[in-house]
Amino acid sequence: MRRTFLSAATLAVSALALTQALPANADGIGVSDPKDLGHGVDLRSVEVEHKNANIVVTTTHTDLRPSYKTGSSGSVFLDTDPDDRGPEYLFAGGFFLGTDYNLLKVDGFSDSSPEPVEGSYRMRVDYDAEQVRFRISREALGSPEEVRVAVRVAGTRPDGTNTPTDWLGKPRSFTDWVAQ
Repeated sequence: MRRTFLSAATLAVSALALTQALPANADGIGVSDPKDLGHGVDLRSVEVEHKNANIVVTTTHTDLRPSYKTGSSGSVFLDTDPDDRGPEYLFAGGFFLGTDYNLLKVDGFSDSSPEPVEGSYRMRVDYDAEQVRFRISREALGSPEEVRVAVRVAGTRPDGTNTPTDWLGKPRSFTDWVAQ
């Protein structure tokens, strides 16, 4: 257990250092989040990389586990248009074995009829590193010049009740813009 704690702490410190080292218009940004959920899906840090071909969002958690009993899941809201308030895309999926994921086109946080996006995207969960990696081709998102994200996660407690929603920062708040 101590090894897991040190790994998560090290990653959180690295993310904090990255946040201070990169300006908002760089090709990557890291943001840390406090340990505040008391569940394996607890969000600790988010890294956004805006590469030539892909946008990669990596989330780090505390004690991420493959069991369906955790009910762990997450959503990455992507804002690709600075002139249009709110996200244009939502990448959502479960963080336990046997779940699925999808990239959806949305009109804001409360869009009740999202549309699936065709294109290249993938979500991978690494339980040893306690990370979830969301990779989306820039082409699937309309090849944006810059992007920012809002991240939320949640899970299920052993007694069957849901955890509170854990947002990166304040609910529905975005990271800084990250240019390609």
